[in-house]
Formats: sequence, C-alpha cells, structure tokens
Amino acid sequence: MQFMGKDNVPFHTLSFPATIMGSREPWKLVDYIKSFNYLNYDGGQFSTSQGRGVFMDQALSILPADYWRWWLLSHAPESADSEFTWENFQVSVNKDLADVLGNFVSRITKFCRSKYGEEVPAGGSFDARATAMIEDLETRVRAYEGFMEAIEVRKAATELRTIWTLGNEYLQSAAPWTVHKTDPEAAAAMVRLGLNLIRLYAVLSEPFIPDASAKMLDAMRTDDRAWPGPIAEALTALKPGHAFATPEVLFAKIADEEREDWQKRFSGIRN
Repeated sequence: MQFMGKDNVPFHTLSFPATIMGSREPWKLVDYIKSFNYLNYDGGQFSTSQGRGVFMDQALSILPADYWRWWLLSHAPESADSEFTWENFQVSVNKDLADVLGNFVSRITKFCRSKYGEEVPAGGSFDARATAMIEDLETRVRAYEGFMEAIEVRKAATELRTIWTLGNEYLQSAAPWTVHKTDPEAAAAMVRLGLNLIRLYAVLSEPFIPDASAKMLDAMRTDDRAWPGPIAEALTALKPGHAFATPEVLFAKIADEEREDWQKRFSGIRN
C-alpha cells in the first residue's frame, strides 16, 4: 500500500514499476496505491518561503496531534482538492471532538462517579431505547468497517462521527441523572452501557485519534483493543465492579481569540 499526491501517480504506477521490472531483481511491486488531491490553505497554497500555512512543527506547538489528525483525515482530499481554513478547523474540533466525543466521555464518567463510584455499576437491564441504539450501532459499525477496508477515509470519518453521536443522543434521551431519582437500577444499566461505549469508541477511533483512544482505554482501566464482533456483546466487555478513572478533558475547545491569533500568525503577511 502506498499513499501519495496525485502528481506522483504516473511515476509510481508506470515508470518506477517498469524500472523495477527491468532490473530483473526480485523487488516487491506495489499492490495498491491510494492517491489524494491537493490540500490548499485559506484561499491559496501553502508556502514555506512566504510563511503561509501552518506546518507540522508549528501545528504541534499549539495543539496535540489528534486535533490535526482528525481534521486532516475527515477532510482528506480524495475526490477533489480540500481547503484548510481556521474557521472550519475550529468548528470541526469544537463540534466533533469536544462537543460530541469529549462531552460524552466526561458526562457519563462524572455522573457514574457521583452516584455509583468509580466502578461499573450492577443492576437493571437494557431497555427498548438501548436495544434500538445497539441495533443502529451494529449497522453503523459494519458500514464503518466497509469504508475502512475500501480506504474511503472521509466516508469512514463521517460514519465514526455518527457512531459517536449515537451515544450522545442515547445519553441525552435516556437521562440517567433523572431516572436515578426514582429507579437507580434502571439508571445503573444506562451508565453501564455508557461506560462500555467509551471502550468501544476507543477501539473504533484508534485509526483516527490514537492518543485520545489510549486515554479512553486507560481511563476504563483496560487494554482490550479487540475489534468488535456483535455490538451487543462488545457492550458487555466491562463487567459490573470493573474499576475506571474519570479522565481529564479529552479535547479542549478552540476559542475565537486563539483562532484569530493563529489565522494572523500563519497568514504569511509580514508586518
């Protein structure tokens, strides 16, 4: 497997393989090439000479790698050129990573700690709402697998984001913080499902955000990275009594002031 920009495709599919074959030596020929279009920067092109654009060393000095991994993969220029803008980057980080995934992990772990302690609670069973969500997850996870196997990166990222959203919507709808007041066992089953979702999300998300995935698994006190078979089974991996830790904030939101500062700093405009 090789990944490359579209301008290198003729060389790597024609002239280079021909050279290898002409050498009469037993070199391995590439099995599959995945090419990408161009990534542009805020209405123009990246330029090192003009200081236009944010480059790897600069990017990692202002935000952790997963923030950049997520944006670059979820906006991969597969069928057409893509354009990086700071506004789009801010929205993607804040909505996808902070509001959806990070918020889910924070809410369920903090609620469990406050009502049941830092271990997976026992009691109750999955209700109709949980069953429906699990069935939806089964469909979505299998679709995600298909996109990953086909190396359709953007479609896989979109599916993964939807998988995260299902957990958030379930938690908001089930409202264990309200149910707990009248039926603690029913709320315990909701919380148990939510904690197992964190482990599932960590496994599914590792190709896109490996650092956050490791933090989620560490918080759940497990090194079980087994890819899920039937989702209903995967969501019982953490048994009642299994200890966990309430993690730090997974993803911090990007403030408007930060975005404006970075936009100006990497614009290539010299004062």
